[in-house]
Amino acid sequence: MSQTTRTARTTPPSRADRPTAAAPETAPAGTTTAAQARTTARTAAAAGSRTTAQAPAPARDAFFDNAKYLAIVLVAVGHAWEPLRDDSRTVTALYTVVYAFHMPAFIVISGHFSRGFDGSPRRVRRLVTGVAVPYIVFETAYTLFTRWTDHAPDRPISLLDPLYLTWFLASLFVWRLTTPLWRALRWPLPVALVVAMLATTSPSIGEDLDMQRLLQFLPYFVLGLCLRPEHFRRVRTRRVRLLAVPVFAGAFALAHWLVPRYGGAWFFHRDSAVELGAPSWVGPLMTLAMFGCSTLLTACFLSWVPGRPTWFTVLGAGTLTGYLLHGFVAQLANHWGWYHPGWMHGPAGAVAATLVAASVVTVLCAPPVRRLVRFAVEPTMEWAFRRAADRPAEEPGTRDRTPTLS
Repeated sequence: MSQTTRTARTTPPSRADRPTAAAPETAPAGTTTAAQARTTARTAAAAGSRTTAQAPAPARDAFFDNAKYLAIVLVAVGHAWEPLRDDSRTVTALYTVVYAFHMPAFIVISGHFSRGFDGSPRRVRRLVTGVAVPYIVFETAYTLFTRWTDHAPDRPISLLDPLYLTWFLASLFVWRLTTPLWRALRWPLPVALVVAMLATTSPSIGEDLDMQRLLQFLPYFVLGLCLRPEHFRRVRTRRVRLLAVPVFAGAFALAHWLVPRYGGAWFFHRDSAVELGAPSWVGPLMTLAMFGCSTLLTACFLSWVPGRPTWFTVLGAGTLTGYLLHGFVAQLANHWGWYHPGWMHGPAGAVAATLVAASVVTVLCAPPVRRLVRFAVEPTMEWAFRRAADRPAEEPGTRDRTPTLS
């Protein structure tokens, strides 16, 4: 929405009314002095600020909020199932199926909502406050917390070695920062797949920023960048929803059969082929196979996501809060021995762990919790950024006319 400012015109004085003294030297017609440029920039910034304040916030898409909430519930449930895998083949099969698509789905959605990142000051500011700062805060918090829960008092704080679930924030920062590059390529998804395939052949790639995960999950982020709203609408049809039933049933049956034969570590995307005990040439093949499997299951999952507002739609806005906070509960569960009772390793324990995990992450996504920890998850940090009116004015004729990516 733009705001038009009308400038009152003044009638030039007649020749008789002009002073006889020499008039000050004026700029040639068609040019703008530096002072005038700064004044114009401040006026435009103030007008833009008033317009932004008065404009209503854009409506959120219920489908994506629902999808984010359901995906984060699966993330929490997967963490709750992890200590139970050795005691139940069924739980391990469910765990494998969930891990095949829950983070890919979350990353695809993150990529889709990163399409507008163009490197502008406003976008960079949002990237810093919404991703970089939470990463620093929670990387430090988890390090200090796990010194106690893991009995590791000497564990160092390292921003280059993401701990536990903070790897996602480190990767998201890099992925989003490189968005203009992927948007400029003619074939971004094939290039991203090649990068992921090469990563699996490189055991010496190092652990800085959890680089294996960053590169192996990259194709899902780029896929989200390439998808348009109509692509999501195509999977939300009755036909796809019906087809998703046998697909998930087949995936569970296959996972159940593979449990004694295959650990499912490929779906974690955190190791190279050699580190998983396979020849290097297997890595690229498994990358393509895992990408196809995860993309199919992600499409089936999204087909079941309701597109209308539901009771949990409002929780979709707080999924990052739920993601970052539920890890503390998972660490406490292990530290306090919540899985020690024998009944926890049977069917009743699996059901209880599922319900508790889903309930806890639901509470952590609630608006009151989101407001309570906004200082760490969504800080404004007005003090750290220059106001629009304080930025240097653009020289006439140098304004960037490149269309904004959307």
